[in-house]
Amino acid sequence: MSSLYGFVKRIYLVFNPPAPEAPTGSPLRFGILGAANIAPIALILPAKNHPDAVVKAVAARDQGRADAFAKKQGIPKAYGGPGAYQKLLDDPEIDVVYNPLPNGLHYEWTMKALAAGKHVLLEKPSADTAEETRKMFAFAQEKGLVLMEAFHYRFHPAMRRMKEIVESGELGTLTKIEACLALPSGFIKDSDIRMVYDLGGGAMMDMGCYPLSISRYLAGADPTRVISAKADIHPKFPQIDIGTTATLAFPNARGSTESTEESTDGLTATLYVHFRLPPLFGILPRWPRVFVRVTGTRGTAKLSNFPGPWLYHSITVESSQQEGGPSRKRTEKRYGNLGWTTQVFLYRYQLEAFIDKLRGRTPEHWFDAQDSITNMEWIEAIYKETGLGSRPPSTADIPAS
Repeated sequence: MSSLYGFVKRIYLVFNPPAPEAPTGSPLRFGILGAANIAPIALILPAKNHPDAVVKAVAARDQGRADAFAKKQGIPKAYGGPGAYQKLLDDPEIDVVYNPLPNGLHYEWTMKALAAGKHVLLEKPSADTAEETRKMFAFAQEKGLVLMEAFHYRFHPAMRRMKEIVESGELGTLTKIEACLALPSGFIKDSDIRMVYDLGGGAMMDMGCYPLSISRYLAGADPTRVISAKADIHPKFPQIDIGTTATLAFPNARGSTESTEESTDGLTATLYVHFRLPPLFGILPRWPRVFVRVTGTRGTAKLSNFPGPWLYHSITVESSQQEGGPSRKRTEKRYGNLGWTTQVFLYRYQLEAFIDKLRGRTPEHWFDAQDSITNMEWIEAIYKETGLGSRPPSTADIPAS
């Protein structure tokens, strides 16, 4: 009963965040590019609970959509129609831009936001290519602005605890990581922008960036090569992977960079992502598969629902004192306690870190430029191995620095 109560309470607090007890007199003013479905949960709701953040404007290509979104979310300004995005960037009352646009528009509008002197919170994946990601972060540094890719899961206590377990040595020498993010058929429709190649569509882009990032994070290293990668393709979308399976080699735990398929001590990570898991036996609907599992010579640790631990999660650990010895199993949960009422809310942790950085404070955790660049490099490497190749780079007219 207590678990059910906690679950209901978490849901309620996420969508009904209380106002901060002591708001600042001059909070950072956010503007949102696009009336995206993710914007309320990723920024608008957590900002309502943060003492130093306020969402002041939204821009959409259609004025009616911008107006409706602003009214529903309580946002004072709504820019719509041709030139709406640039109008928001030109607004002197906007300090920070949140960019949740389709992947293929990330580079163009992040560069234009930086050119306008705005800090940027950028949805993942950062861009269509690693070169675009590299250019964005270099431009942000040149302008003295903060740019962060919004890998929100990294900031939650559940993921931090998983990292502690892996680094503690409890699991022994790491041998394998499995990271899965897959949805059953019916969630991603044919009309979804994630199925559009020119907009940076594909499962490895939209979903795969998570398992790749989490594997790198828990391994504490970057891959050395792609062992194998295979894309699941639908005839209607020959350039789009509706699913991808990839296995990556990592430096092994003894510090050597030698790693082969036959290696007995090398670390590998297998990533599995899918937009449309087929029904079991052709008729039974599938449950979403969302987890990361780390295996070592003395045990395993599995974190369920790593992208959304604020809703629910579990960390299941089974380990032994010595290799081959009797094992013990336990389950942990880490919803956190940072002193705000919506302490369970994943994106609130991310916003806290981002604003700390903007205000010159040291965040408890940070997702830096090189992390974003490296993640994009390996996304491209996986696409190359599948034969699909990278998503098309932007052809937009980008302002000179």
